[in-house]
Amino acid sequence: MAEFVTPQFWVAVAEIILVNILLSGDNAVVIALACRNLSHRQRRYGIFWGVLGAIGLRILLTFFAMSLLVYPWLRLVGAALLLWIGVKLVAEDDSGEHKVKASDRLLIAVGTIIVADLVMSLDNVVAVAAAAKGNLPLLVFGLVISIPIVIVGSQIIMKLIERFPVLVLAGGGLLGYIAGEMAVEDPVVQPWIAANAIGLASLAPPVFFGFVVIAGMWLIRRRNRARSR
Repeated sequence: MAEFVTPQFWVAVAEIILVNILLSGDNAVVIALACRNLSHRQRRYGIFWGVLGAIGLRILLTFFAMSLLVYPWLRLVGAALLLWIGVKLVAEDDSGEHKVKASDRLLIAVGTIIVADLVMSLDNVVAVAAAAKGNLPLLVFGLVISIPIVIVGSQIIMKLIERFPVLVLAGGGLLGYIAGEMAVEDPVVQPWIAANAIGLASLAPPVFFGFVVIAGMWLIRRRNRARSR
């Protein structure tokens, strides 16, 4: 318990919180998009359980972060999964035509938040692990304190999405952009890109951004045409 009153402990906690503020903006976007079709009451539960589950997985992932990031193909697989999540969120049906039980929708939203946070947090957990310096109580304490930061951010974004629905496209595109960054940093392709196509590193993120937006809009139009028949 003595370590909780030392200046070094609180400096490290401040570092962990700062890292989460800087790196969790995209996670807040996922939370807002995943919960946007829930009722106001369900949204609170979706945000709480989604963030809680994501933080728990992030703590576990931190222990393996340094070794996971050097494995070939991991970032490519994560980028592909993130692309799928981005397109799914953009094209999600919010018309209410298909009746789904509230509890089922809540579980789907929570699951989306947890999976997306797991994929997007590879870089985040490395920074958090460095700030925690291998101290488990410090790591858990810092991440738990970060929960309200992410929750508040997601609530603000949800209100903006309600007022400006076009932000759904921008949010999904952001996930594609992050997927592009992850893909070009995979150890399998990074050496080849550095040697033969250095410009690809800056080109991939906006291309992935456009892919998510275009694919999501195409699925929406395809669904609308099917309904009009």
